[in-house]
Amino acid sequence: MGPGKISRLSIQLFVLDIAVTPIGLFIASRLRLLLPYGQELSAESINLPWPVYLLAILCWSTALYLNGTYDPQRVLRWFNEVIRVGSSSLLATGLLAGALFLTYRETSRLQFLYFLIVNLLLLLGYRAILRITDNLSGRTRPGGENRVLVIGAGKLGLKVAQVIHDHSRWGFELVGFLDDDKLKQGEQYAGVQVLEKILAVRQVVEEYQIGEVWIALPVYAYDRINLVMFELEELPVRIKVIPDYFSLALVRARADVLGGIPIIGLRDPVIEGVPRIVKRIFDIIMTTLLFILLAPLMLLISIAIRLDSTGSPFFRQRRVGENGRLFDMLKFRTMTLDAEERQYEVNVENEEGEVLHKKKDDPRVTSVGRILRRTSLDELPQLINVFRGEMSLVGPRPEMPWLVDRYKSWQRKRFAVPQGITGWWQINGRSEKPMHLNPEDDLYYVYNYSLWLDIKILLRTPIAVIRGKGAF
Repeated sequence: MGPGKISRLSIQLFVLDIAVTPIGLFIASRLRLLLPYGQELSAESINLPWPVYLLAILCWSTALYLNGTYDPQRVLRWFNEVIRVGSSSLLATGLLAGALFLTYRETSRLQFLYFLIVNLLLLLGYRAILRITDNLSGRTRPGGENRVLVIGAGKLGLKVAQVIHDHSRWGFELVGFLDDDKLKQGEQYAGVQVLEKILAVRQVVEEYQIGEVWIALPVYAYDRINLVMFELEELPVRIKVIPDYFSLALVRARADVLGGIPIIGLRDPVIEGVPRIVKRIFDIIMTTLLFILLAPLMLLISIAIRLDSTGSPFFRQRRVGENGRLFDMLKFRTMTLDAEERQYEVNVENEEGEVLHKKKDDPRVTSVGRILRRTSLDELPQLINVFRGEMSLVGPRPEMPWLVDRYKSWQRKRFAVPQGITGWWQINGRSEKPMHLNPEDDLYYVYNYSLWLDIKILLRTPIAVIRGKGAF
């Protein structure tokens, strides 16, 4: 696929959308007669003139295009495509409603509603069939119109190769790698071969008719980028550079242009804009309701703690929040007052030198504390942290600074979102899976955040608490 060329699948989807939309409008007209409240209308009254069909095609095509449904990078996963097609249908509905208001006001409202539902189902239905057919026929497609050569066969290069394979339905074909490592010459990686050294890039591009060159080199080999650019400057080939940010504590890197200067934000918030406002409003509303419902219980717990042992019923502990910010997390006290000084009694290291700082028979835990930990009631005061904005109801669990100091770079990605009272880790094993040794659950939340995921986790939290699995 040469410069500026659109993939075959994008063209195919665009043409099918144009064909499906009038079919959806016709079906909606028939449903208006068949379904309840439609019998009193005649066939002539629900038959729409051809300009309405033209308006429908124009509105839906425009909305689908503007919302990126023909962009491989935005609809790689099926759920991304569903969301974009759905939001495009709502936008198209608004556009068509405005157009009909100015032209054909007599169009039945129920008929209009049927059209929205039917056309959405048709658009998603045929896309699902295409995906299923594609998966059954094999994910990678040799002979794609966009032949890609990857510079670098290291860890980053293999990640890039996987992305290219995932995009194969859009016409991408991975031809091979170039790498200066002698041990990798001729070896197979991700189903393709390391063809030559990087110096031979021009020869390989011409021989294999490469359309795009993706540079995926580690930071220490960035001097080779100039070599590639020099060798290919006279050839009609696209060149893309994938920064080696996978080794850093990053989740999202976003490029902006300010005054003509390209700026890449390496630690921009994962949740920002409208989703962040919605999450914050959700936290405030739910926290207020929970405070009202749980205030009597929290009072009883405070009294029980004071009767069981001396000291305040509350416990403050310094924790690491979003983007590494420190804050004091509140809990009901479940240990003796000298628990911090006695931490050495429970700390052990596994064979990999990783610290295990919790165990079931912790001698510092009080009698009431064991009950509170078993039921997770000791976490209730963190509602105050949520109300202050230091935490969220749902998110990765805030960790202690001394443990964070032992984190590897990739583990710090869990701090890219607000830390929470409950989260994906808590409902999938809790203390049986120490969170600092199993950050995959937290990273799953980071990369898949949505308000619906928050709600799902909140609904599953009581079940995890009742089971008491791994809580101590």
